[in-house]
Amino acid sequence: MIMKLNKKVAVYGLTLATSAMLFGSCSTIQNTNNTTKGAVVGTAAGGAVGALIGGKAGNTAIGAIAGAVIGGAAGTLIGNKMDKQAREIENTVAGAEVIKADEGIIVKFDQGILFDFNSSTLRPEAQKSIANLVETLNKEPGTDILVIGHTDNVGTLSANQKVSNSRAAAVKSFAVSQGLTGSRVKTEGKNYSEPIASNDTETGRAENRRVEIVIVASKEMQKEAQKEAGAN
Repeated sequence: MIMKLNKKVAVYGLTLATSAMLFGSCSTIQNTNNTTKGAVVGTAAGGAVGALIGGKAGNTAIGAIAGAVIGGAAGTLIGNKMDKQAREIENTVAGAEVIKADEGIIVKFDQGILFDFNSSTLRPEAQKSIANLVETLNKEPGTDILVIGHTDNVGTLSANQKVSNSRAAAVKSFAVSQGLTGSRVKTEGKNYSEPIASNDTETGRAENRRVEIVIVASKEMQKEAQKEAGAN
């Protein structure tokens, strides 16, 4: 099911998350440490964005989207493109949960869908899903992508960090092998620092073992949208 955010909340969140966009990179997505994550998501607006997503994604994904919102007529144009892409992903990418978040998209996979136990090698059916996702992403080359790996809290922090890093990297590596431009994609492993369910039960731990793929407009796409909005 596609979930659409209230634009006023997302735009207000931008003013409180501006620091996430000022790191001098051409990309709108930055690898966020816990301090940046807290600054973005710990605000009232960031918390409201998280509440609207409904606990379906971690703070890093929410912060990446909040930091890429530009709002206004240009934001509406970007949002329309994201609506179209979200619908196509829902229709073509098996095993994915698609969360439409105004000017961005979160594509979420349970890690059990992508990987066998204790493995960072994509399963054959998962490769097909990622290949289909790449086909859709390449239809709109003006987006930036962040792949985030998450684990449950079983095992040591260092072991879970390694797993979350390697699984995010595996998704990127295969996506690039299928034709996605590598410079569009960043990866980040969050170990078990961003649970979306309780780690006290197996059901909750299974929800926490996941990969989130965040799709937002690049700076170039934002500029084009602002130019188009200004000409209308």
